[in-house]
Amino acid sequence: MKPFGFSSLVISAVVIASAVIGAEKKENQSGSAEHQMFDPASMTWGDGPPFLPPGVKFALLSGDPTQKGVFTIRLRMPAGYKIPPHTHPAAELITPISGSLHLGAGATFDESAGHAMPPGSFMAMPAGTKHFAWATEETVVQVHGEGPFQITYVNPADDPRNAKK
Repeated sequence: MKPFGFSSLVISAVVIASAVIGAEKKENQSGSAEHQMFDPASMTWGDGPPFLPPGVKFALLSGDPTQKGVFTIRLRMPAGYKIPPHTHPAAELITPISGSLHLGAGATFDESAGHAMPPGSFMAMPAGTKHFAWATEETVVQVHGEGPFQITYVNPADDPRNAKK
């Protein structure tokens, strides 16, 4: 029997590394098995999803918020933008990137009960928490969590999906 030599060690390392890389590629939620990096200029922005009030812009960074799994999105809100009180069935994790996001907890939109969150802040809103948000200047936030992402407005009349066309 031949002793376990250097070439066997190299072959074993390559096989293990290939298996690890293959597993990492399968775990990539972005729909691509490739490593992805975005600088602000390379992000693709479009209109926000129909469950948010009109005027917001949306960029998908990773995953698919409509499916099970981890996702990361960015929202660009114009000055004066408001999201009425609502809940989510899963935790919502928010990091302001620019501008100033204001958040409040409760079933009633009350700016006096809100908190300004400057860039670099972080907020973790547990599942089922009634909350609302607004921007006093153009504001970009990053939202990540576990999909499928859903939003239920406290007052159904606030839901843009219920707007009469």
